[in-house]
Amino acid sequence: MRRYGLTLNLKPETLEVYKEHHRRVWPEVEAGLKRIGIREMTIFLIGQRLFMYAVTEEGFTWDTDFASYLEDPRCAAWQKLMDGFQEPVPEARPGEWWARMEEVYHLG
Repeated sequence: MRRYGLTLNLKPETLEVYKEHHRRVWPEVEAGLKRIGIREMTIFLIGQRLFMYAVTEEGFTWDTDFASYLEDPRCAAWQKLMDGFQEPVPEARPGEWWARMEEVYHLG
């Protein structure tokens, strides 16, 4: 299994709407994430900062596999909706939306 830590910011005016959407994630979205090899995903929030922790199958590659997730029209619609609430963090690399974080410690 592989672990990923990613971060981005929410636009301040969207916090409650974003949380409400995640209380009722579309079933196709969860099925699509599992289909591409994401076994667990948790999103944490403090202030405007989101932190996503994802556990994937060993062969998972974020860029390639997430692109195949977006081939599903319902998953692509969800992503477009979520993108309207989000913005990259200042630390993001050029073109990076969810900034990948460096793993510096794991107890397991």
